Amino acid sequence: MESLTLLASKRSTGKTITWEDKSWVVEEAEPTAFDKLDIAIFSAGASISKELGPEAVKRGCVVVDNSSAFRMDPDVPLIVPEVNAAAMANHKGILANPNCSTAVALMGLYPLHQAFGLKRFFAATYQAVSGAGASAMAELVDQLHAWAKDEPMKVEKFPHQIAFNVLPHVDVFYEDGYTKEEHKMLNESRKIMNLPGLRASTTCVRVPVLRAHSIAINAEFERPVDLAKAREVIAAFSGAELCDEPAEKRYPMPLDYSGKEKCGVGRLRLDAAFDNGLSLWVVGDQLWKGAALNAVQIAEELHKQSALA
Repeated sequence: MESLTLLASKRSTGKTITWEDKSWVVEEAEPTAFDKLDIAIFSAGASISKELGPEAVKRGCVVVDNSSAFRMDPDVPLIVPEVNAAAMANHKGILANPNCSTAVALMGLYPLHQAFGLKRFFAATYQAVSGAGASAMAELVDQLHAWAKDEPMKVEKFPHQIAFNVLPHVDVFYEDGYTKEEHKMLNESRKIMNLPGLRASTTCVRVPVLRAHSIAINAEFERPVDLAKAREVIAAFSGAELCDEPAEKRYPMPLDYSGKEKCGVGRLRLDAAFDNGLSLWVVGDQLWKGAALNAVQIAEELHKQSALA
């Protein structure tokens, strides 16, 4: 990378961002700002992406978008580089980053799909409050402080108190009873793995954890599952780290995977309900693999593919 440009709304223009003894002055995100850029990573919400993404493409800039704006657009590749980097080759200027829970779940499901052929899965997520933003993290901390002081807890970001509680409610509800977040897990998994017939049912739950999502998965496969082979393919997969020694009390936990690039996969066991089934537990930092890291990996893969062209 020869240069880095930071863009934001007009109210942030002129601010200085410093990291590792280097500083950058924030510029206003307007169409002409993309004239000098090769790749732009968008993470400002769907409305901004829809407004400025096509403008950036017109100016010769490739957009890696972290919002939901283009994920299900048939003309936009939805990318997890460890899974479907080849799908980037025919992009038309915009590449989409998946939802955080989808990206984390696929770090366990995809290598198993390669080995046994994924047919369907059930999942229950345990999603950290950071998935709802910095204000959500502050609300959990404030509620814990209020509880310690025996003071009333303020409830603003979530529909109910999150401290000492779990909420089976992430994003808006649809008429079928599932939430938007739950629909994302199915639809995005189908697109990323190119499995249009994949079936899935998910319950997304917000838990009082600051960072890193956890997902319990029960998956059914086309072929019989060999447990030793399952552990082997997880351990060999570039996006995953096998952490599966229950007798030694070693299994993935949010505290251990906050700030880590790889996602932890553990609690592997033959499923008691499915004939060709496997139960597993996946944990990953949704701010990294579920968002920023995956976007950077897409940009790195873009550079790699262009260099090989």
